[in-house]
Amino acid sequence: MTVVLFRHALRAIAESCGVPTALGGPAPAGRRFTVTVVGGKVVAESDTSARFRGNVLIVQEPASLNPNERARLHAAALILAGALQGPDTCFEFAGTEPPTLMSVTTVAGVQGSPTGVRFTATIAAGEPAARASSAPIGGVITRLEVPPEGSTRHHLGEGVLVRAGTALITVRVQAEDEERALAALRVALARTRLDGVANNLQLLRQCAADASFSAGLGSARDLDAIRYDPLAIEVIQPGMQTSVQDWQGRLGYWQVGVPPSGAMDDLALRLANRLVGNEAQAAGLEITLNGPTLRFHTASIICLTGAPFQATLDGQPCPWWRAVAVGAGAVLSIGPALKHGLRAVLAVRHGIDVPPYLGSRATFELGGFGGLQGRTLRAGDWLPLVRASPATDVAACPPPLPVADRPVYEAAWQIGVLEGPHAAPEFFTAADMAVLYATAWEVHHNSNRTGVRLIGPKPTWARRDGGEAGLHPSNIHDNAYAVGAIDFTGDMPILLGPDGPSLGGFVCPAVVVSAERWKLGQLRPGSTVRFVRMTSRDALRRQSDVARILGQTPPLGAPERQDPVGSSGATLHQNAPGPLRLTVRRSGDRYLLLEYGEAQLDLALRLRVHQLMAELERLRPEGIIDLTPGIRSLQIHHEPSILPQEQLLQLVIRLDAALPAIDQVAIQARTVHMPLSWDDPATQLATERYMRTVRADAPWCPSNLEFIRRINGLTSIDQVRDIVFGAEYLVMGLGDVYLGAPVATPLDPRHRLITTKYNPARTWTPQNAVGIGGAYLCVYGMEGPGGYQFVGRTVQVWKTWGDWQHPAPAGGSKPWLLRFFDRIRFYPVSSAELLRLREDPAGEGSGIRVEPSVFDWRSYQRFLADEAGSISAFRATQRVAFDAERARWEAQARTANS
Repeated sequence: MTVVLFRHALRAIAESCGVPTALGGPAPAGRRFTVTVVGGKVVAESDTSARFRGNVLIVQEPASLNPNERARLHAAALILAGALQGPDTCFEFAGTEPPTLMSVTTVAGVQGSPTGVRFTATIAAGEPAARASSAPIGGVITRLEVPPEGSTRHHLGEGVLVRAGTALITVRVQAEDEERALAALRVALARTRLDGVANNLQLLRQCAADASFSAGLGSARDLDAIRYDPLAIEVIQPGMQTSVQDWQGRLGYWQVGVPPSGAMDDLALRLANRLVGNEAQAAGLEITLNGPTLRFHTASIICLTGAPFQATLDGQPCPWWRAVAVGAGAVLSIGPALKHGLRAVLAVRHGIDVPPYLGSRATFELGGFGGLQGRTLRAGDWLPLVRASPATDVAACPPPLPVADRPVYEAAWQIGVLEGPHAAPEFFTAADMAVLYATAWEVHHNSNRTGVRLIGPKPTWARRDGGEAGLHPSNIHDNAYAVGAIDFTGDMPILLGPDGPSLGGFVCPAVVVSAERWKLGQLRPGSTVRFVRMTSRDALRRQSDVARILGQTPPLGAPERQDPVGSSGATLHQNAPGPLRLTVRRSGDRYLLLEYGEAQLDLALRLRVHQLMAELERLRPEGIIDLTPGIRSLQIHHEPSILPQEQLLQLVIRLDAALPAIDQVAIQARTVHMPLSWDDPATQLATERYMRTVRADAPWCPSNLEFIRRINGLTSIDQVRDIVFGAEYLVMGLGDVYLGAPVATPLDPRHRLITTKYNPARTWTPQNAVGIGGAYLCVYGMEGPGGYQFVGRTVQVWKTWGDWQHPAPAGGSKPWLLRFFDRIRFYPVSSAELLRLREDPAGEGSGIRVEPSVFDWRSYQRFLADEAGSISAFRATQRVAFDAERARWEAQARTANS
């Protein structure tokens, strides 16, 4: 503990010893030193002159002094120590002729003077250029790189809330002489990185490289003469929902429920990056409805694109669609969006320097990662830039974008779509599809980056229900979604955005073509949308138009046949009838959806999907971006300029024909035991909120558990409970909904409780709620919308930072816990116990136990045969109850319409 002596007593003691003081007063000119006295002997000395605005940055041990200067310092320290007769003490002095006492502190655990020269630099919390404030410095550490010479108490992903000046990382180097030690310090600082908490690292690097520091400081004020311009943008006002985004986002993780994110108007970002000379993937700012006020602390080149907003640069109108020079200290103020459109983009030459997460700098706010600390901007944030750009760099940028090439922003939008994967006549009627294209759909106010909700007529549907997938005809066995799909969640269509779910159980009659997807980012509540049915050639022409505007080579020409065959507007290929029949559906111009067999829950179909996916992973054909399995499906996301859709289709047909029988399939997997708080208070709260804000008369309210009991023909809620805790759930997909959340079904058909999903969906679901929809169980990976009927809540299945510590971890540093074909077993805990377990989501205290297991198809078939009679009887009872529930709904609908 540090003890500061009373100034007046200390001043009197020092004066009696003949040592001048400046305790609490103005500091005299000159260098600053410390001398440590232990047991009546000087054991250490240091030079603390490397300061910026009074704050010590770098300490040198021992100080660079001549013999006379050192003798005077040591003598002053020893005489003061003798007079004080106290504990071991560190004295701070200004100058040496004579030394002026500045402060006295007691010390413990003192290191002696090094052999050679040692420099110690402290990376401290707080941006040095920020205005002085007593407010704490906070954030989440999103990148932490500490060299061997460094040490820290903090870790990646840690939330930090400290006073400005608090040490975050200490870097200590030592060498035989001052020149070599200084060179080592510069290298160590260059290897250090700390993101997520504002700090002084850039200033430290600048000071260590400064000529005055190398030559030897003459005063503790020398470094104040440095012009410190942070490579950063200061956020004065954040705007409504401003976030860091890049183009394309994080690809390759769709199969575990990680959406790409990225700019919702990707065309605006790509154009802005092009106009400042950036790579297409450079990170910029996405601005929504009302923009931020930003102070640039270094010279930069910027470009504004997208929907028109009010915008001024140092009080003067700021040009759009061109590179603009911004001086250090300039303020860019972006006000509200003007007449039409919703989002604008700000690009900065060389890009915004936030750390990538899973390969992208894009913000995924729902998941809490990417961008700046995984969230939208706040006042007081500092956005790091890659490097400065002088005004002369404008000459190296492309010319302004011609007016004729700029997108047009409207109140009534037309958006091109390709029909499929789930259109007429299987799911929708021909009349439904005609209405889809003829309607001017109104944009709902409850729209965001996950999806744009649309208001319009309800479909009549081509079928009564979704069978095992759910009571509503929109319900299907879960499959992967394409970004830009028109997803009917019940009777309401939602245009899925870049933050939307990867997997779900609703039909999608059409998908927005990739060249038109930017329009989703400009749909303002109250505006209207008409969908324009396109052919593959139409989509290719639109893509060529975009390529021309971006100055790129147009994509490959379309093959002779890319449009559907047969009566469906979605089917590209279908094998002859059979239990494992392959159907290939178009899902936009960048996705194929492969389905096996009939629309029923049959684990043989999931195994067939596994076989094909494994073969594609083995071959790794260039142009495939993501492979995402569903219950009986596999979605392939591909880059058509590398792997055209027709070429991919032929590859799939060829591989499917060569697949072996599934009889010999045995998959190495695990059994994962997880705690479950039955009917948890958090899920009760979500149901209550749904009743207040969405639908009070829903048949699954006020109790989801009572609804599950009724629709399955069970005698009590206790019977529902016994089934859930007695079941062994096979993980068939991940990412339903988001972030490694499993979609799983009981291996024993007698444990398959069938429900329908919420219609309309919930707007809020607590993280790690456990629910049942259709015949499937899901653990929600994060907060967000949802539709499964609640049974309780469990612990986390996703860990953004660090490694899982379980005996059989997910592998490497992957943030998701579960794997395909894992088996989940729940055991009961109280809600209070669950909260305790959730405090240690990845360690031994999480309540998760993992054991190796094998899923063997032949053994499973024998089990089904042995229990066939009992299984059949359970299903018959279930069917009667399901039909009775549907009849009740139909009667209520007739009464409401009469």
